[in-house]
Amino acid sequence: MSERPEDDSPMPTPRSNLSSPVQDILEPFEDEGALLGDMDQNMDEEDGEELFGDNMENDYRPMPHLDRYDDRILDDEEYDQLSIGERLAAEEEMRRRDREMGILRRDDRELFYDQSDDEEDPRRKRRLAEKAAVGEVEDTEMIESIENLEDTKGYSIKDWVIMMGPRTEIANRFKNFLRTYVNSKGHYVYKEKIRRMCENNQSSFTIEFPNLAHKEHVLAYFLPEAPFQMLEIFDEVAKHIVLSMYPSYDRVTNEIHVRISDLPLIEELRTFRKLHVNQLVRTLGVVTATTGVLPQLSVVKFDCNKCGYILGPFTQNQESEIQPGVCPECQSHGPFMINMEQTVYRNYQKITLQESPGRIPAGRVPRSKDCILLADLCDRCKPGDEVDITGIYTNSYDGSLNTDNGFPVFSTVIFANHLIVKDCKQIVQSLTDDDINAIIKMSKDHRIADRIISSIAPSIYGHDYIKRALALALFGGEPKNPGQKHKIRGDINVLICGDPGTAKSQFLKYVEKIAPRAVFTTGQGASAVGLTAYVRRDAANREWTLEAGALVLADQGVCLIDEFDKMNDQDRTSIHEAMEQQSISISKAGIVTSLQARCSVIAAANPIGGRYDASMTFAENVNLSDPILSRFVVGSHIRHHPSKKDTDGPQELQNDLQIPQEILKKYLVYARENIHPKLQNMDQDKVANIYSQLRQESLATGSLPITIRHIESIIRMSEAHARMHLREYVQEDDVNMAVRMMLESFVETQKYSVMKSMRQIFQRYLLFKKDHSELLFYILRQLAQDQLTFQRSTSEMEALTIEIDEKDLLDKAKQLDIHDLKPFYQSKIFESNNFVYDARRKVIIHTFPETNTAED
Repeated sequence: MSERPEDDSPMPTPRSNLSSPVQDILEPFEDEGALLGDMDQNMDEEDGEELFGDNMENDYRPMPHLDRYDDRILDDEEYDQLSIGERLAAEEEMRRRDREMGILRRDDRELFYDQSDDEEDPRRKRRLAEKAAVGEVEDTEMIESIENLEDTKGYSIKDWVIMMGPRTEIANRFKNFLRTYVNSKGHYVYKEKIRRMCENNQSSFTIEFPNLAHKEHVLAYFLPEAPFQMLEIFDEVAKHIVLSMYPSYDRVTNEIHVRISDLPLIEELRTFRKLHVNQLVRTLGVVTATTGVLPQLSVVKFDCNKCGYILGPFTQNQESEIQPGVCPECQSHGPFMINMEQTVYRNYQKITLQESPGRIPAGRVPRSKDCILLADLCDRCKPGDEVDITGIYTNSYDGSLNTDNGFPVFSTVIFANHLIVKDCKQIVQSLTDDDINAIIKMSKDHRIADRIISSIAPSIYGHDYIKRALALALFGGEPKNPGQKHKIRGDINVLICGDPGTAKSQFLKYVEKIAPRAVFTTGQGASAVGLTAYVRRDAANREWTLEAGALVLADQGVCLIDEFDKMNDQDRTSIHEAMEQQSISISKAGIVTSLQARCSVIAAANPIGGRYDASMTFAENVNLSDPILSRFVVGSHIRHHPSKKDTDGPQELQNDLQIPQEILKKYLVYARENIHPKLQNMDQDKVANIYSQLRQESLATGSLPITIRHIESIIRMSEAHARMHLREYVQEDDVNMAVRMMLESFVETQKYSVMKSMRQIFQRYLLFKKDHSELLFYILRQLAQDQLTFQRSTSEMEALTIEIDEKDLLDKAKQLDIHDLKPFYQSKIFESNNFVYDARRKVIIHTFPETNTAED
């Protein structure tokens, strides 16, 4: 490069200590730095640059020592062109070398939260401002970090978070939270969630509110107070991170949503007040109605009808409809038509949420609230589902409501942000490894069935047979549909009949609390359409829609009907199909369809006249038709009285067997979801013979009708008993227990005079795993007789007492599948025959009366 003519500007004086070529090279640049420093000092003194004035040409004066290249630092050799792979390898090698030398490259600095340490340099700020002015960088790069973000400086939180500075700080903190939050095991929680979301082509992931509050308490403080604004920032940050990890993911979805779960405070639907408006809230309820999934305008573009110019895009909000004012092309005021091709839509669904039956205060009418589901939350739930919803409680403008109630009145809705359907699957997924291990360990106990039955309604004394029936109904059988041609239900229906005050309603209320899904209703307040489904006209679009009744709401659960005898025959007939085919057919107002009602029906009824007459048959005691009775396993309270000796054992024994209610609920849900017993090598002849005998007896006595449904009931109860033990296959014990339950149901419905003879006929089935006291007493008396004979042969003195080793009795009991001797030791037959158990020495002491010793 040719040198420029010299001028009168002074040249820098050479320094005596710069002798090496490198120092000669650095010298001009040091002078440049000094010169720039002087210029900055002059600018500081003059308070800025002089862009216009007499000295403006001074910036363009000749500088010969800078207007040339030094040959010593020029590399004019020719090099071969690198391939892309070689260049990437070379750059990676240089990055590795820089890291080893402790040099922080620019792309590494950008991974850290605060990369603006050097932005205090005024020259750097000036350059950023110049770049922002021409659009090369965004203004957000110039925003300084805010240390005290919670200090809103007198602004409301909603106004504070939309300002540029706080908004950028919130975005930076949330981005840092997503990138750096680790759990107790050191795993990056939300990086993993984002990766799984993208693998499944989804558009949202969940953030637990306690995690956010623990790491970024200011964001957790702002979120409930300004949910619309905060969630908008969160969604933008999440989309930015997703696109930085997967640059082409916008082809899958153009929106990423952050869902907030585990909000600590749960509000009831009836407690929402004005202070909750525009707040993030969490509530529970049952879905009673849903609309179809409709397209809603999200980003709108309009066509000008006069010139064809496309206006927009306009972001549509929920409060009002957006309409353009003037066309910027032809200045006309319309009309404008929506451009259907370029307008962006999103999914929209409205559901009706009603208070859960168990959470309604006594004597109150259940409240309901509309809830709006958008984007991927649509079609997540159906009528009857109990849901946990986190969303924004806000107002929805409705002109008709204002007209009816006086302006300004607004209806309120919940814009859902997070939704969980509380079903068996959701409860099972929440079980920990410790819970599952405890459940499996419990199932190995040979007394698990007795423990479960003792834990059913533990506050109610006795009624072992009723509790066993309820336990089998809760666990349920296995539905069958061979070849998709003939469907057989797996749910067990139970009818409890007894005198007033015998805890029938308490049994139903207990089942409502422990069942994973239950709907409670009474016969007096239930109609046919209330139990099945009804058709109504939607107030919004004037179309006929279906509303679910109690049996549809209880799908995959339990429907509890108290005061079953108070229903009229027409209403009871409407549930015949639901109890057997487990579906409800509707043909009204042009709607012809069938709804699912896969639930167990547990009903309670009082006898005619209020008292059960043992001298009459069951059909004469209750006002129920034969078709409805044939669908039930029937239990009667007439023999279950505390004075009867065949009730449960002492209360202390029950307390030993009882399972805590929370663990019992987890055990029940785990068994229903994971255990599906199969029939294998079932004794078909035994079942056929029992059915034949029952059929003959029912025809002779004219009591409860026996139909083929009772064979199906035996199979269902066998499967339920196997599921109770977490068994994969039905065993003979399960069938024997089911046969015993069926016979108990049949025998208990007979006249008292017939009942005694029928117990003799079916005695060997009815005594299966029932009260073993008489059998154990017979074995113990034989052991005592043998011990007495042995003592007589070895001693001349007549013994008044003998001792029997408990191990001898236990060995013989185990041969009969009896493992627990405590009930026998506490029975009346044991005490009344002069037997005493010494728990410390593990022996049984028998004392002979003096008058009978010689005879023995």
